[in-house]
Amino acid sequence: MITTNKLKQKYIDFFKSKGHAVIEQASLIPENDNTVLFTTAGMHPLIPFLLGQPHPLGKRLVDCQLCVRTTDIDKVGDEVHFSLFEMLGNWSLGDYFKKESIAYSYEFLTSKQWLNLDKSRIAVTVFSGNKDIAKDTSSIDCWLEQGLPIERIAGLEENWWGPAGDCGPCGPDTEVFYWKENSKPVPKLFDPNDKGWVEIWNNVLMEYNKTKDGRFEQLKQKNIDTGLGVERVVMVLNCLDDVFKVEKIKEIYDFIKGLAKDKENERAIKIVTDHLRASVFILADPRAVVPSNTDQGYVLRRFIRRAIRFGRLVGIEGSFCQLVGKKIIELYKEEYPQLEEKKRFVLLELEKEENKFSTALANGLKEFNRISENSRGLSGKDTFLLYQSYGFPIEMIEEIAGERGITIDIDGFRDEEKRHQETSRAGAEQKFKGGLAEHTQITKRYHTATHILNQALRNILSSDIKQKGSNITSERLRFDFNFDRKLNESEIKDIEDEVNRVISLGLPVTRQSMKLEDALKQGAQAEFGSKYPDIVFVYSVGDYSKEICMGPHVENTSELGHFRIVKEESIASGRRRIKAVLEYE
Repeated sequence: MITTNKLKQKYIDFFKSKGHAVIEQASLIPENDNTVLFTTAGMHPLIPFLLGQPHPLGKRLVDCQLCVRTTDIDKVGDEVHFSLFEMLGNWSLGDYFKKESIAYSYEFLTSKQWLNLDKSRIAVTVFSGNKDIAKDTSSIDCWLEQGLPIERIAGLEENWWGPAGDCGPCGPDTEVFYWKENSKPVPKLFDPNDKGWVEIWNNVLMEYNKTKDGRFEQLKQKNIDTGLGVERVVMVLNCLDDVFKVEKIKEIYDFIKGLAKDKENERAIKIVTDHLRASVFILADPRAVVPSNTDQGYVLRRFIRRAIRFGRLVGIEGSFCQLVGKKIIELYKEEYPQLEEKKRFVLLELEKEENKFSTALANGLKEFNRISENSRGLSGKDTFLLYQSYGFPIEMIEEIAGERGITIDIDGFRDEEKRHQETSRAGAEQKFKGGLAEHTQITKRYHTATHILNQALRNILSSDIKQKGSNITSERLRFDFNFDRKLNESEIKDIEDEVNRVISLGLPVTRQSMKLEDALKQGAQAEFGSKYPDIVFVYSVGDYSKEICMGPHVENTSELGHFRIVKEESIASGRRRIKAVLEYE
């Protein structure tokens, strides 16, 4: 049996042998990409480098990255989907391209020295072309060179990546599938819609830039961005038919099954397993997300509440989220020490959310039954009542209604939501439309403003202040720091004035590459709890501040506009949060 840890080590070793440098795992909350709420792939931390900024570790990179995806939440409960999963990835930043990438993939998967997968069970998809871009015949040729028969290569128009927004880097991708059905012969002709095939790897071949006027240009720096799903590949390697039978995940599943009265409802038990596993890792992230009605907190709340509902569905009585949380932490704490370090916080937040929702769930279901008893549909007002008064996420209302064959007046619900000025889902749905290149310009400004704010807080409040997390969107920056009391109006004004003073000086923003230990010796600030590679970038704002950061940043503070703090609040004991905006006339 090959374990997940063994697979990850093999992958890292293979790409190190091909000249790739290992990069540290990034936060689940993207720093350099505000088009998504969570890190859904290993590429998010690398956006500036995919756009041309040099990486301190070179042009060939490899890592293992925890990811969260909510697009497949309705599929969780089948044999292959998770919300939280580990993704192995390798990148070429303007170095090798299709031929080498495909050859590396095939060698790692089929070579006896590495995974030794059965070549007769492998198939791939490639981009079939559309009105703008021709069919990716060069990828087909690369696969044929590896010995893959043409019958195992299928063209799909959906094999296209990006751009995230209206413009930016993009290109075709080629996905690798494996026949997982041990009791059935492998079909000679590959049909990607046959559920016997499971996708295990995707190679994104980033060769175009989509312009604002919709044209596709060849990129000067062509990139490779790949992703291999750890759990799916371990399932394949061990001849399993379900990702929930993989090692630690199976232990969590079995533990939850032991708490349940209805042990036959596998889908519900899988949902509880997946959602609480995702919730524990999100809560333990150094960027300190907690359940709320906006942004990442909304998704986290949805995970926990959905897990509770399905737990009740299989007859789990009493509070159980903490019990499962402890099990998850125990299983993963050696590999992910932040789970043990933040154990108390994680378990407390799970308990708080479960207590808050359990009563609302019972009362809300009674109200749901009362409202729908003599009706085949829920009005907008009824739906909003369940949403606002009982804390039911709208997706949960839709889900329960669907199970009972009841319709929902979604338009009416939206009208009610607007009338009550509710914005709980706006953050979770918000996407930045300008494309990666444009959003990077905004990100640059807010990144630099965050560095200045960090130093201003140290100058005005206390030299002991450390960054405890940050988040940047296209509208604002959010900065978390250690401090034991509320800031008064005078202090907030002093901080604003200090940041704006530095902006008005027009200070140059410079970047140096150096060893991590040297950066720390020179007094460069670092985000508390974050892991950094041995070689880092240090950004200096004139002589005012010096901070370890992977960028990107503006060249001069004069580009930042006017800085204004819009909110200052407590997020935990001894921890404060500032939200601020940059304004332009």
